[in-house]
Amino acid sequence: MSTRHPIISVTGSSGAGTTMVKHTFDQIFRREGINAVSIEGDAFHRFDRAAMKSELARRTEAGDLTFSHFSYEANELAELEQTFRTYGETGAGRTRHYVHDDAEAERYGAQPGTFTDWAPFEENSDLLFYEGLHGAVANDEVNIARWADLKIGVVPVINLEWIQKIHRDRAMRGYSTEAVTDVILRRMHAYVHCICPQFTETDINFQRVPVVDTSNPFVARWIPTADESLVVIRFKSPRGIDFPYLTTMIQGSWMTRANSIVIPGNKMDLAMQLILTPLIMRLVERKKQA
Repeated sequence: MSTRHPIISVTGSSGAGTTMVKHTFDQIFRREGINAVSIEGDAFHRFDRAAMKSELARRTEAGDLTFSHFSYEANELAELEQTFRTYGETGAGRTRHYVHDDAEAERYGAQPGTFTDWAPFEENSDLLFYEGLHGAVANDEVNIARWADLKIGVVPVINLEWIQKIHRDRAMRGYSTEAVTDVILRRMHAYVHCICPQFTETDINFQRVPVVDTSNPFVARWIPTADESLVVIRFKSPRGIDFPYLTTMIQGSWMTRANSIVIPGNKMDLAMQLILTPLIMRLVERKKQA
C-alpha cells in the first residue's frame, strides 16, 4: 500500500462485469479531475493467442484438462506484482495491451491475438487503476493484494456469469455455445483455486443476483437485466461506512448483515458512485498531504 502513489484494483473473472465497473470508475475520475493510469489484466497474460493455443494442446495431450487463462501459470503474476510495487514506491511502471480484435488492431497497430510492446506509464499520475483477473492474488509465490490500497471484487452468481460470458463470446467473438461451454469447463478448476480466493482479499464485493430463472444458463435466450436483479454489496470492514445514509439515498435497499447491503440491480451505478467516490477522494487527499 502506498500513500504517495495509491493503487485501485478491480478483480473478477471473464463475464463478471468488471468492464462496466471500470466505466463507473472512469466517470468518477473525469468528474473529480483525477489523472489515473489504467492497466488491464490481459496485458499480463503469459502467452499470445497462438502460443496459448499451442500450450493448451500440449497440456491436453499430456492429460491436463484444467489449464486456462485463469491459471496462475498462464499469467505473468510476478511481473504484475512488480508493477504494483514499483508504482507504489515511485509512481512509475510499464504496461502493454493485448489486442483482442480488428478494432483494437487498428488502434494499437498490432495483429489481433498479440501484444503491443511494453511502454512506460505517463508521468505525474494521481493513482494506478487495474482491472482484470488477478488483481488480488495472494499465494505462496506472489502477494499482489498487499500492494493495492483499494480492492474491489465483481462477482455475479455463477449461472449469471456463465450467461453473460456465453452471450458476449457468441456476439463479439463468433464462438458457438458448445465452444464457450468447453472453455467454462476447462476454467472451473482455476476458477475455484485461483479466482474465488481473491474475493476474501477484496475490501468491497459487488455480487449481482438475478431474480429470474437462470437454472440452465446454456440455453438462456437473454441476459437478466438490471431491473431483474439485486446486488449484494459486502464490505470487508464496515467501519466508517455510513449505512443509514446509503439506505436512505438508495431507494429499495436494505441491510442483511452488519457488513452487507442489498440494492436493486438498477441502482448499482448510483451505489458505486456513493460508496467509491469518497474512498477515492480520500486516497487522493492522502497523496496530496504526503
